[in-house]
Amino acid sequence: MSERKKLPIGIDDFDKLISERFYYVDKTGLIRELLDNRGEVNLFTRPRRFGKTLNMSMLKAFFETGTDPSLFDGLAISREKELCLEYQGKYPVIFLSLKSVNGLTYDEALRMLAFLISNECARLYDLMESDRVLPVYKDVFEKLLMRRADETDLKDALVTLMRMLHAHYGQKVILLIDEYDVPLDKANENGYYREMVNFLRGFLGEAFKTNPDLYFAVATGCLRISKESIFTGINNLKIDTISDVRFDEYFGFTDEDVRKILADYGLSYAYDNIKKWYDGYHFGNTDVYCPWDVINHCDRLLQIPDAEPDLYWENSSSNQLIRHFIDLADVTEQSDIERLIAGEALEKKLVMNLTYDELDKKELLWSVLYQTGYLTLDENSRSKLRGYARFVIPNREIRELFIEKVQDWFAEKVAVPGRDGLYEEIWNGDAAAFQMRLCNILMDTISYYDYHENYYHALLVGLLLDGTHLVRSNYEMGKGRSDIVIEDGRNRRAAIIETKRSAGYEFLEEDARKAMQQIRERQYGWPYQRRGYHVLAYGISFSEKDCHVEMNEL
Repeated sequence: MSERKKLPIGIDDFDKLISERFYYVDKTGLIRELLDNRGEVNLFTRPRRFGKTLNMSMLKAFFETGTDPSLFDGLAISREKELCLEYQGKYPVIFLSLKSVNGLTYDEALRMLAFLISNECARLYDLMESDRVLPVYKDVFEKLLMRRADETDLKDALVTLMRMLHAHYGQKVILLIDEYDVPLDKANENGYYREMVNFLRGFLGEAFKTNPDLYFAVATGCLRISKESIFTGINNLKIDTISDVRFDEYFGFTDEDVRKILADYGLSYAYDNIKKWYDGYHFGNTDVYCPWDVINHCDRLLQIPDAEPDLYWENSSSNQLIRHFIDLADVTEQSDIERLIAGEALEKKLVMNLTYDELDKKELLWSVLYQTGYLTLDENSRSKLRGYARFVIPNREIRELFIEKVQDWFAEKVAVPGRDGLYEEIWNGDAAAFQMRLCNILMDTISYYDYHENYYHALLVGLLLDGTHLVRSNYEMGKGRSDIVIEDGRNRRAAIIETKRSAGYEFLEEDARKAMQQIRERQYGWPYQRRGYHVLAYGISFSEKDCHVEMNEL
Protein backbone atom coordinates (compact mmCIF):
# COMPACT_ATOMS: atom_id res chain seq x y z
CA MET A 1 0.00 0.00 0.00
CA SER A 2 1.30 3.45 -0.90
CA GLU A 3 -0.87 4.91 1.85
CA ARG A 4 -2.10 3.10 4.92
CA LYS A 5 -5.81 3.85 5.25
CA LYS A 6 -7.59 4.15 8.57
CA LEU A 7 -9.39 1.07 9.81
CA PRO A 8 -13.19 1.61 9.91
CA ILE A 9 -13.96 0.85 13.56
CA GLY A 10 -17.75 1.19 13.94
CA ILE A 11 -18.24 3.00 10.62
CA ASP A 12 -21.13 1.62 8.57
CA ASP A 13 -21.80 4.61 6.28
CA PHE A 14 -20.40 3.78 2.83
CA ASP A 15 -20.17 7.41 1.68
CA LYS A 16 -18.16 8.41 4.76
CA LEU A 17 -16.01 5.30 4.62
CA ILE A 18 -14.94 5.93 1.02
CA SER A 19 -14.79 9.75 0.98
CA GLU A 20 -12.77 9.91 4.20
CA ARG A 21 -10.42 7.18 2.97
CA PHE A 22 -11.08 4.37 5.40
CA TYR A 23 -10.15 0.81 4.48
CA TYR A 24 -12.92 -0.97 2.56
CA VAL A 25 -13.25 -4.67 1.81
CA ASP A 26 -14.92 -4.65 -1.59
CA LYS A 27 -18.42 -6.15 -1.41
CA THR A 28 -19.82 -4.23 -4.40
CA GLY A 29 -20.29 -7.50 -6.27
CA LEU A 30 -23.48 -7.72 -4.21
CA ILE A 31 -24.99 -5.12 -6.57
CA ARG A 32 -24.58 -7.32 -9.66
CA GLU A 33 -25.73 -10.42 -7.78
CA LEU A 34 -28.79 -8.60 -6.44
CA LEU A 35 -29.82 -7.25 -9.84
CA ASP A 36 -29.40 -10.70 -11.43
CA ASN A 37 -31.24 -12.64 -8.74
CA ARG A 38 -33.49 -10.23 -6.88
CA GLY A 39 -37.11 -10.59 -5.99
CA GLU A 40 -39.40 -7.62 -5.61
CA VAL A 41 -38.81 -7.82 -1.84
CA ASN A 42 -35.52 -9.35 -0.65
CA LEU A 43 -34.82 -10.30 2.97
CA PHE A 44 -31.25 -11.01 4.10
CA THR A 45 -30.82 -12.52 7.57
CA ARG A 46 -27.34 -12.53 9.10
CA PRO A 47 -25.93 -12.25 12.65
CA ARG A 48 -25.09 -8.82 14.03
CA ARG A 49 -21.77 -7.25 13.08
CA PHE A 50 -21.47 -9.05 9.75
CA GLY A 51 -21.74 -5.97 7.51
CA LYS A 52 -25.49 -5.71 6.90
CA THR A 53 -25.77 -1.96 7.50
CA LEU A 54 -22.66 -1.12 5.47
CA ASN A 55 -23.97 -3.16 2.54
CA MET A 56 -27.32 -1.37 2.70
CA SER A 57 -25.55 1.99 2.79
CA MET A 58 -23.50 0.87 -0.22
CA LEU A 59 -26.69 -0.01 -2.16
CA LYS A 60 -28.13 3.44 -1.38
CA ALA A 61 -24.92 5.17 -2.53
CA PHE A 62 -24.98 3.25 -5.82
CA PHE A 63 -28.62 3.48 -6.87
CA GLU A 64 -29.79 6.85 -5.54
CA THR A 65 -30.34 9.76 -7.88
CA GLY A 66 -27.62 12.38 -7.50
CA THR A 67 -25.08 9.84 -6.23
CA ASP A 68 -21.38 10.56 -6.59
CA PRO A 69 -20.15 7.90 -9.05
CA SER A 70 -16.53 8.47 -8.00
CA LEU A 71 -17.29 6.69 -4.69
CA PHE A 72 -17.09 3.43 -6.64
CA ASP A 73 -13.92 4.18 -8.61
CA GLY A 74 -11.60 1.17 -8.52
CA LEU A 75 -14.19 -1.11 -6.94
CA ALA A 76 -15.44 -4.30 -8.58
CA ILE A 77 -18.78 -2.87 -9.70
CA SER A 78 -17.07 -0.02 -11.59
CA ARG A 79 -15.83 -2.57 -14.12
CA GLU A 80 -19.46 -3.40 -14.99
CA LYS A 81 -19.75 -0.47 -17.43
CA GLU A 82 -23.14 -1.31 -18.95
CA LEU A 83 -24.67 -2.07 -15.57
CA CYS A 84 -23.44 1.21 -14.11
CA LEU A 85 -24.73 3.13 -17.11
CA GLU A 86 -28.18 1.59 -16.71
CA TYR A 87 -28.61 1.62 -12.92
CA GLN A 88 -26.12 3.87 -11.14
CA GLY A 89 -27.74 7.05 -9.82
CA LYS A 90 -31.04 6.33 -11.55
CA TYR A 91 -33.50 5.67 -8.69
CA PRO A 92 -35.04 7.48 -5.74
CA VAL A 93 -34.11 5.61 -2.55
CA ILE A 94 -35.59 5.43 0.95
CA PHE A 95 -33.18 4.05 3.56
CA LEU A 96 -34.23 3.44 7.16
CA SER A 97 -32.27 1.53 9.80
CA LEU A 98 -34.57 0.39 12.60
CA LYS A 99 -31.75 -0.65 14.97
CA SER A 100 -32.45 2.32 17.26
CA VAL A 101 -36.20 1.62 17.63
CA ASN A 102 -35.80 0.08 21.06
CA GLY A 103 -38.12 1.93 23.42
CA LEU A 104 -39.12 0.59 26.81
CA THR A 105 -42.77 1.26 25.89
CA TYR A 106 -44.75 1.17 22.67
CA ASP A 107 -45.22 4.96 22.68
CA GLU A 108 -41.49 5.49 23.20
CA ALA A 109 -40.68 3.12 20.31
CA LEU A 110 -43.07 5.04 18.03
CA ARG A 111 -41.40 8.31 19.01
CA MET A 112 -38.03 6.84 18.03
CA LEU A 113 -39.46 5.69 14.71
CA ALA A 114 -41.03 9.11 14.13
CA PHE A 115 -37.59 10.65 14.66
CA LEU A 116 -36.07 8.37 11.99
CA ILE A 117 -38.82 9.17 9.51
CA SER A 118 -38.46 12.90 10.24
CA ASN A 119 -34.75 12.68 9.40
CA GLU A 120 -35.52 10.88 6.14
CA CYS A 121 -38.09 13.55 5.27
CA ALA A 122 -35.49 16.25 5.91
CA ARG A 123 -33.14 14.45 3.52
CA LEU A 124 -35.91 14.36 0.90
CA TYR A 125 -37.15 17.89 1.50
CA ASP A 126 -37.03 18.76 -2.22
CA LEU A 127 -40.33 16.89 -2.48
CA MET A 128 -42.05 19.83 -0.78
CA GLU A 129 -41.00 22.08 -3.68
CA SER A 130 -42.13 19.67 -6.40
CA ASP A 131 -45.08 20.69 -8.57
CA ARG A 132 -45.57 17.01 -9.42
CA VAL A 133 -46.55 16.04 -5.87
CA LEU A 134 -50.16 16.51 -4.79
CA PRO A 135 -50.78 18.94 -1.89
CA VAL A 136 -52.52 16.23 0.17
CA TYR A 137 -49.26 14.27 0.33
CA LYS A 138 -47.29 17.40 1.16
CA ASP A 139 -49.57 17.98 4.14
CA VAL A 140 -48.78 14.52 5.50
CA PHE A 141 -45.08 14.98 4.65
CA GLU A 142 -44.94 18.16 6.75
CA LYS A 143 -46.51 16.38 9.73
CA LEU A 144 -43.95 13.57 9.39
CA LEU A 145 -41.12 16.08 9.09
CA MET A 146 -42.21 18.04 12.17
CA ARG A 147 -42.99 14.85 14.16
CA ARG A 148 -46.63 15.78 14.52
CA ALA A 149 -47.97 12.72 12.68
CA ASP A 150 -50.42 10.41 14.40
CA GLU A 151 -50.05 6.62 14.45
CA THR A 152 -52.03 6.18 11.22
CA ASP A 153 -49.81 8.64 9.34
CA LEU A 154 -46.70 6.91 10.73
CA LYS A 155 -48.02 3.53 9.65
CA ASP A 156 -48.53 4.87 6.11
CA ALA A 157 -45.27 6.88 6.05
CA LEU A 158 -43.33 4.61 3.68
CA VAL A 159 -46.20 4.38 1.21
CA THR A 160 -46.62 8.18 1.33
CA LEU A 161 -42.93 8.87 0.71
CA MET A 162 -42.74 6.31 -2.08
CA ARG A 163 -45.75 7.83 -3.82
CA MET A 164 -44.23 11.31 -3.61
CA LEU A 165 -40.82 10.15 -4.86
CA HIS A 166 -42.36 8.25 -7.77
CA ALA A 167 -44.39 11.31 -8.76
CA HIS A 168 -41.43 13.70 -8.47
CA TYR A 169 -38.82 11.62 -10.30
CA GLY A 170 -41.06 9.64 -12.63
CA GLN A 171 -39.17 6.56 -11.50
CA LYS A 172 -40.11 3.75 -9.12
CA VAL A 173 -38.50 3.66 -5.69
CA ILE A 174 -35.88 1.38 -4.13
CA LEU A 175 -36.73 0.77 -0.45
CA LEU A 176 -34.00 -0.27 2.02
CA ILE A 177 -34.97 -1.33 5.57
CA ASP A 178 -32.08 -2.30 7.82
CA GLU A 179 -32.49 -4.37 11.03
CA TYR A 180 -36.22 -4.78 10.50
CA ASP A 181 -36.59 -7.19 13.45
CA VAL A 182 -35.00 -5.03 16.18
CA PRO A 183 -38.34 -3.34 17.05
CA LEU A 184 -39.92 -6.79 17.43
CA ASP A 185 -37.09 -8.03 19.64
CA LYS A 186 -37.34 -4.98 21.91
CA ALA A 187 -41.14 -5.13 21.96
CA ASN A 188 -41.05 -8.77 22.98
CA GLU A 189 -38.49 -7.97 25.67
CA ASN A 190 -40.48 -5.05 27.08
CA GLY A 191 -44.04 -6.34 26.83
CA TYR A 192 -45.65 -4.58 23.86
CA TYR A 193 -45.10 -7.20 21.18
CA ARG A 194 -48.73 -7.37 19.94
CA GLU A 195 -48.90 -3.62 19.38
CA MET A 196 -45.59 -3.59 17.49
CA VAL A 197 -46.56 -6.55 15.29
CA ASN A 198 -49.77 -4.79 14.29
CA PHE A 199 -47.91 -1.58 13.55
CA LEU A 200 -45.14 -3.18 11.47
CA ARG A 201 -47.67 -5.27 9.58
CA GLY A 202 -49.04 -2.00 8.23
CA PHE A 203 -45.80 0.00 8.11
CA LEU A 204 -43.79 -2.60 6.19
CA GLY A 205 -46.59 -4.74 4.82
CA GLU A 206 -48.25 -2.07 2.72
CA ALA A 207 -44.88 -0.88 1.38
CA PHE A 208 -43.75 -4.41 0.49
CA LYS A 209 -46.96 -5.74 -0.98
CA THR A 210 -47.68 -5.37 -4.69
CA ASN A 211 -46.98 -1.66 -4.86
CA PRO A 212 -47.00 0.41 -8.08
CA ASP A 213 -44.40 2.77 -6.60
CA LEU A 214 -41.86 0.06 -5.65
CA TYR A 215 -39.00 -0.98 -7.94
CA PHE A 216 -37.57 -3.39 -5.39
CA ALA A 217 -36.98 -3.57 -1.65
CA VAL A 218 -34.19 -5.01 0.50
CA ALA A 219 -34.58 -5.72 4.21
CA THR A 220 -32.02 -7.11 6.65
CA GLY A 221 -32.25 -8.60 10.13
CA CYS A 222 -30.89 -11.31 12.42
CA LEU A 223 -33.89 -13.63 12.46
CA ARG A 224 -36.15 -14.84 9.72
CA ILE A 225 -39.54 -13.88 11.14
CA SER A 226 -42.47 -15.96 9.94
CA LYS A 227 -44.72 -14.53 7.24
CA GLU A 228 -47.60 -15.07 9.64
CA SER A 229 -46.03 -12.47 11.94
CA ILE A 230 -45.55 -9.22 9.99
CA PHE A 231 -45.34 -10.33 6.35
CA THR A 232 -48.92 -11.56 6.06
CA GLY A 233 -50.11 -11.43 2.46
CA ILE A 234 -46.68 -10.59 1.02
CA ASN A 235 -46.26 -13.08 -1.80
CA ASN A 236 -43.27 -11.38 -3.46
CA LEU A 237 -40.82 -12.03 -0.59
CA LYS A 238 -37.47 -13.64 -1.45
CA ILE A 239 -35.52 -14.76 1.61
CA ASP A 240 -31.77 -15.38 1.85
CA THR A 241 -30.48 -16.81 5.14
CA ILE A 242 -27.09 -17.94 6.41
CA SER A 243 -27.94 -21.43 5.13
CA ASP A 244 -28.37 -20.27 1.52
CA VAL A 245 -25.59 -20.39 -1.06
CA ARG A 246 -26.46 -17.29 -3.03
CA PHE A 247 -24.90 -14.04 -1.70
CA ASP A 248 -22.90 -16.08 0.84
CA GLU A 249 -19.59 -14.21 0.38
CA TYR A 250 -21.05 -10.69 0.68
CA PHE A 251 -21.75 -10.69 4.42
CA GLY A 252 -18.63 -11.28 6.48
CA PHE A 253 -14.98 -11.56 5.43
CA THR A 254 -13.71 -14.47 3.37
CA ASP A 255 -10.30 -16.00 3.98
CA GLU A 256 -8.99 -14.11 0.95
CA ASP A 257 -10.32 -10.84 2.42
CA VAL A 258 -8.56 -11.45 5.73
CA ARG A 259 -5.23 -12.40 4.16
CA LYS A 260 -5.30 -9.18 2.12
CA ILE A 261 -6.11 -6.98 5.12
CA LEU A 262 -3.28 -8.52 7.11
CA ALA A 263 -0.83 -8.14 4.22
CA ASP A 264 -1.85 -4.51 3.64
CA TYR A 265 -1.13 -3.64 7.28
CA GLY A 266 1.96 -5.80 7.78
CA LEU A 267 0.12 -8.16 10.12
CA SER A 268 0.35 -11.46 8.22
CA TYR A 269 2.15 -12.98 11.20
CA ALA A 270 -1.19 -12.90 13.08
CA TYR A 271 -3.12 -14.93 10.49
CA ASP A 272 -3.19 -18.26 12.34
CA ASN A 273 -4.38 -16.69 15.57
CA ILE A 274 -7.06 -14.60 13.87
CA LYS A 275 -8.29 -17.63 11.95
CA LYS A 276 -8.55 -19.71 15.13
CA TRP A 277 -10.41 -17.00 17.03
CA TYR A 278 -12.69 -15.35 14.45
CA ASP A 279 -13.16 -17.73 11.50
CA GLY A 280 -15.37 -20.80 11.42
CA TYR A 281 -18.77 -19.50 10.33
CA HIS A 282 -20.30 -21.30 7.37
CA PHE A 283 -22.67 -19.16 5.29
CA GLY A 284 -23.93 -21.26 2.41
CA ASN A 285 -20.78 -22.73 0.87
CA THR A 286 -18.44 -20.00 2.11
CA ASP A 287 -16.17 -20.03 5.16
CA VAL A 288 -16.61 -16.64 6.85
CA TYR A 289 -14.91 -14.52 9.52
CA CYS A 290 -16.72 -11.96 11.69
CA PRO A 291 -15.65 -8.55 10.23
CA TRP A 292 -16.13 -6.70 13.52
CA ASP A 293 -13.63 -8.95 15.25
CA VAL A 294 -11.05 -8.89 12.48
CA ILE A 295 -11.06 -5.10 12.10
CA ASN A 296 -10.94 -4.50 15.85
CA HIS A 297 -8.11 -6.95 16.40
CA CYS A 298 -6.09 -5.55 13.51
CA ASP A 299 -6.48 -2.09 15.00
CA ARG A 300 -5.25 -3.41 18.35
CA LEU A 301 -2.28 -5.17 16.75
CA LEU A 302 -1.20 -1.91 15.14
CA GLN A 303 -0.90 -0.49 18.66
CA ILE A 304 0.35 -3.65 20.44
CA PRO A 305 1.94 -6.06 17.92
CA ASP A 306 1.80 -9.06 20.28
CA ALA A 307 -1.73 -8.36 21.61
CA GLU A 308 -3.76 -11.44 22.43
CA PRO A 309 -7.17 -11.86 20.73
CA ASP A 310 -10.15 -10.57 22.68
CA LEU A 311 -13.93 -11.04 22.79
CA TYR A 312 -14.77 -7.99 20.65
CA TRP A 313 -18.15 -9.34 19.50
CA GLU A 314 -19.37 -10.07 23.02
CA ASN A 315 -20.69 -6.65 24.05
CA SER A 316 -21.49 -5.21 20.61
CA SER A 317 -25.23 -5.84 21.00
CA SER A 318 -27.87 -7.11 23.39
CA ASN A 319 -27.80 -10.76 24.49
CA GLN A 320 -31.35 -10.55 25.86
CA LEU A 321 -32.87 -13.01 23.37
CA ILE A 322 -30.31 -15.69 24.23
CA ARG A 323 -30.79 -15.02 27.92
CA HIS A 324 -34.54 -15.54 27.47
CA PHE A 325 -33.97 -19.06 26.14
CA ILE A 326 -31.51 -19.93 28.88
CA ASP A 327 -34.13 -18.89 31.43
CA LEU A 328 -36.33 -21.63 29.93
CA ALA A 329 -33.57 -24.24 29.90
CA ASP A 330 -32.63 -26.88 32.45
CA VAL A 331 -29.62 -29.07 33.20
CA THR A 332 -30.15 -31.05 29.96
CA GLU A 333 -29.47 -27.97 27.85
CA GLN A 334 -26.52 -27.14 30.09
CA SER A 335 -25.11 -30.58 29.39
CA ASP A 336 -25.50 -29.93 25.68
CA ILE A 337 -23.62 -26.65 26.05
CA GLU A 338 -20.83 -28.59 27.78
CA ARG A 339 -20.66 -30.94 24.82
CA LEU A 340 -20.37 -28.00 22.44
CA ILE A 341 -17.59 -26.45 24.53
CA ALA A 342 -15.76 -29.78 24.42
CA GLY A 343 -15.79 -29.59 20.60
CA GLU A 344 -18.66 -31.98 19.91
CA ALA A 345 -21.43 -31.41 17.35
CA LEU A 346 -25.05 -31.40 18.48
CA GLU A 347 -27.72 -32.84 16.23
CA LYS A 348 -30.84 -30.77 16.80
CA LYS A 349 -33.93 -29.70 14.93
CA LEU A 350 -33.31 -26.65 12.73
CA VAL A 351 -36.16 -24.14 12.49
CA MET A 352 -35.44 -21.14 10.27
CA ASN A 353 -38.93 -19.61 10.21
CA LEU A 354 -39.71 -18.13 13.65
CA THR A 355 -42.23 -15.95 15.40
CA TYR A 356 -41.68 -14.31 18.76
CA ASP A 357 -44.86 -16.05 19.91
CA GLU A 358 -42.85 -19.29 19.85
CA LEU A 359 -40.06 -18.12 22.08
CA ASP A 360 -41.39 -20.10 25.01
CA LYS A 361 -40.31 -23.32 23.28
CA LYS A 362 -36.87 -24.19 24.58
CA GLU A 363 -36.22 -26.60 21.70
CA LEU A 364 -35.82 -23.50 19.50
CA LEU A 365 -32.71 -22.48 21.48
CA TRP A 366 -30.34 -24.08 18.99
CA SER A 367 -31.99 -22.51 15.94
CA VAL A 368 -31.85 -19.05 17.53
CA LEU A 369 -28.21 -19.55 18.58
CA TYR A 370 -27.46 -20.52 14.97
CA GLN A 371 -29.22 -17.59 13.35
CA THR A 372 -27.69 -15.08 15.75
CA GLY A 373 -24.09 -16.24 15.29
CA TYR A 374 -23.42 -18.25 18.45
CA LEU A 375 -23.38 -21.54 16.53
CA THR A 376 -22.70 -22.63 12.99
CA LEU A 377 -23.24 -25.83 11.03
CA ASP A 378 -20.73 -28.65 11.08
CA GLU A 379 -19.35 -28.45 7.55
CA ASN A 380 -18.00 -32.00 7.56
CA SER A 381 -21.10 -33.93 8.56
CA ARG A 382 -24.52 -32.47 7.85
CA SER A 383 -27.39 -34.29 9.53
CA LYS A 384 -28.99 -37.07 7.55
CA LEU A 385 -32.31 -36.47 9.28
CA ARG A 386 -34.70 -34.19 7.45
CA GLY A 387 -35.23 -30.94 9.35
CA TYR A 388 -32.23 -31.53 11.61
CA ALA A 389 -28.71 -30.09 11.57
CA ARG A 390 -25.40 -30.65 13.33
CA PHE A 391 -24.41 -27.53 15.25
CA VAL A 392 -20.92 -26.61 16.46
CA ILE A 393 -19.28 -23.60 18.10
CA PRO A 394 -17.61 -21.72 15.22
CA ASN A 395 -14.38 -20.48 16.79
CA ARG A 396 -12.31 -19.78 19.89
CA GLU A 397 -13.99 -16.43 20.61
CA ILE A 398 -17.49 -17.92 20.80
CA ARG A 399 -16.22 -20.88 22.81
CA GLU A 400 -14.74 -18.47 25.37
CA LEU A 401 -17.98 -16.51 25.37
CA PHE A 402 -19.94 -19.68 26.15
CA ILE A 403 -17.57 -20.46 29.00
CA GLU A 404 -17.59 -16.95 30.50
CA LYS A 405 -21.16 -15.81 29.90
CA VAL A 406 -23.54 -18.58 28.97
CA GLN A 407 -22.32 -20.90 31.69
CA ASP A 408 -22.71 -18.09 34.22
CA TRP A 409 -26.30 -17.66 33.10
CA PHE A 410 -26.91 -21.39 33.42
CA ALA A 411 -25.39 -21.37 36.88
CA GLU A 412 -27.91 -18.70 37.92
CA LYS A 413 -30.80 -20.53 36.27
CA VAL A 414 -30.08 -24.19 37.03
CA ALA A 415 -30.07 -24.32 40.79
CA VAL A 416 -28.50 -27.47 42.19
CA PRO A 417 -28.89 -28.11 45.93
CA GLY A 418 -25.86 -28.81 48.10
CA ARG A 419 -23.48 -25.95 47.24
CA ASP A 420 -23.02 -24.57 50.79
CA GLY A 421 -19.68 -25.67 52.21
CA LEU A 422 -18.47 -27.08 48.90
CA TYR A 423 -15.44 -24.82 48.48
CA GLU A 424 -14.38 -25.27 52.09
CA GLU A 425 -14.04 -29.01 51.38
CA ILE A 426 -12.20 -28.41 48.11
CA TRP A 427 -9.62 -25.97 49.49
CA ASN A 428 -9.12 -28.09 52.63
CA GLY A 429 -8.41 -31.13 50.44
CA ASP A 430 -11.22 -33.05 52.16
CA ALA A 431 -11.80 -35.67 49.46
CA ALA A 432 -14.05 -37.82 51.66
CA ALA A 433 -16.44 -34.97 52.48
CA PHE A 434 -16.42 -33.80 48.84
CA GLN A 435 -17.23 -37.35 47.71
CA MET A 436 -20.10 -37.67 50.19
CA ARG A 437 -21.56 -34.35 49.05
CA LEU A 438 -21.44 -35.36 45.37
CA CYS A 439 -23.03 -38.75 46.06
CA ASN A 440 -25.87 -37.10 47.96
CA ILE A 441 -26.46 -34.65 45.10
CA LEU A 442 -26.47 -37.49 42.57
CA MET A 443 -29.06 -39.37 44.62
CA ASP A 444 -31.30 -36.27 44.70
CA THR A 445 -30.98 -35.07 41.09
CA ILE A 446 -29.81 -37.58 38.51
CA SER A 447 -32.05 -39.90 36.50
CA TYR A 448 -31.41 -43.03 34.45
CA TYR A 449 -31.29 -40.92 31.26
CA ASP A 450 -28.44 -38.76 32.59
CA TYR A 451 -25.81 -41.47 32.98
CA HIS A 452 -23.20 -39.96 30.60
CA GLU A 453 -19.97 -38.10 31.21
CA ASN A 454 -21.18 -34.76 29.83
CA TYR A 455 -24.00 -34.67 32.35
CA TYR A 456 -21.64 -35.24 35.28
CA HIS A 457 -19.30 -32.58 33.92
CA ALA A 458 -22.15 -30.05 33.51
CA LEU A 459 -23.54 -30.79 36.96
CA LEU A 460 -20.14 -30.23 38.54
CA VAL A 461 -19.58 -26.95 36.69
CA GLY A 462 -23.03 -25.77 37.77
CA LEU A 463 -22.17 -26.53 41.39
CA LEU A 464 -18.87 -24.69 41.20
CA LEU A 465 -20.09 -21.48 39.54
CA ASP A 466 -20.81 -19.41 42.64
CA GLY A 467 -19.91 -15.96 41.30
CA THR A 468 -16.76 -15.61 43.44
CA HIS A 469 -14.38 -18.14 41.85
CA LEU A 470 -13.04 -18.19 38.31
CA VAL A 471 -14.18 -21.52 36.87
CA ARG A 472 -13.02 -22.68 33.44
CA SER A 473 -14.36 -25.69 31.55
CA ASN A 474 -12.27 -27.70 29.05
CA TYR A 475 -9.45 -25.23 29.48
CA GLU A 476 -6.13 -25.57 27.62
CA MET A 477 -3.35 -26.09 30.17
CA GLY A 478 0.02 -27.80 30.23
CA LYS A 479 0.04 -30.48 27.53
CA GLY A 480 -3.68 -30.77 27.01
CA ARG A 481 -7.12 -29.62 28.08
CA SER A 482 -8.27 -30.06 31.65
CA ASP A 483 -11.93 -30.75 32.40
CA ILE A 484 -12.39 -28.06 35.06
CA VAL A 485 -10.05 -25.47 36.56
CA ILE A 486 -10.88 -23.37 39.63
CA GLU A 487 -8.76 -20.29 40.31
CA ASP A 488 -8.73 -18.24 43.50
CA GLY A 489 -6.29 -15.47 42.61
CA ARG A 490 -6.75 -13.56 45.83
CA ASN A 491 -5.45 -16.50 47.87
CA ARG A 492 -3.10 -17.74 45.10
CA ARG A 493 -4.54 -21.21 44.89
CA ALA A 494 -6.09 -23.38 42.18
CA ALA A 495 -7.83 -26.73 41.85
CA ILE A 496 -7.63 -28.98 38.78
CA ILE A 497 -10.49 -31.47 38.31
CA GLU A 498 -10.52 -34.36 35.84
CA THR A 499 -13.69 -36.47 35.53
CA LYS A 500 -14.31 -39.98 34.24
CA ARG A 501 -17.43 -42.08 33.71
CA SER A 502 -16.92 -45.63 34.98
CA ALA A 503 -18.44 -48.75 33.48
CA GLY A 504 -19.57 -49.87 36.94
CA TYR A 505 -19.23 -49.30 40.67
CA GLU A 506 -16.28 -51.70 40.91
CA PHE A 507 -14.19 -49.49 38.57
CA LEU A 508 -14.71 -46.19 40.42
CA GLU A 509 -11.45 -46.10 42.40
CA GLU A 510 -9.35 -47.25 39.44
CA ASP A 511 -10.86 -44.62 37.11
CA ALA A 512 -10.44 -41.84 39.66
CA ARG A 513 -6.75 -42.74 39.88
CA LYS A 514 -6.53 -42.70 36.07
CA ALA A 515 -8.00 -39.20 36.11
CA MET A 516 -5.39 -38.18 38.67
CA GLN A 517 -2.64 -39.73 36.58
CA GLN A 518 -3.84 -37.77 33.54
CA ILE A 519 -3.55 -34.50 35.48
CA ARG A 520 0.06 -35.32 36.38
CA GLU A 521 1.16 -36.70 32.98
CA ARG A 522 -0.30 -33.78 31.04
CA GLN A 523 1.00 -31.26 33.58
CA TYR A 524 -2.33 -29.42 33.87
CA GLY A 525 -1.20 -27.67 37.03
CA TRP A 526 2.10 -26.36 35.67
CA PRO A 527 0.83 -22.84 34.67
CA TYR A 528 -0.21 -22.27 38.29
CA GLN A 529 2.75 -24.05 39.90
CA ARG A 530 5.25 -21.81 38.15
CA ARG A 531 3.35 -18.78 39.45
CA GLY A 532 3.71 -20.03 43.01
CA TYR A 533 0.10 -21.11 43.50
CA HIS A 534 -0.96 -23.83 45.90
CA VAL A 535 -2.45 -26.41 43.50
CA LEU A 536 -4.80 -29.26 44.38
CA ALA A 537 -5.66 -32.03 41.94
CA TYR A 538 -8.95 -33.97 42.02
CA GLY A 539 -9.66 -37.11 40.03
CA ILE A 540 -13.39 -37.90 40.12
CA SER A 541 -15.11 -40.92 38.62
CA PHE A 542 -18.88 -41.38 38.27
CA SER A 543 -21.09 -44.42 37.83
CA GLU A 544 -24.84 -43.91 37.85
CA LYS A 545 -25.59 -42.37 41.31
CA ASP A 546 -22.17 -43.12 42.80
CA CYS A 547 -18.81 -41.41 42.58
CA HIS A 548 -15.28 -41.64 43.95
CA VAL A 549 -12.94 -38.71 44.62
CA GLU A 550 -9.11 -38.84 44.75
CA MET A 551 -7.11 -35.79 45.84
CA ASN A 552 -3.39 -34.93 45.66
CA GLU A 553 -1.38 -31.77 46.09
CA LEU A 554 0.76 -30.91 43.08
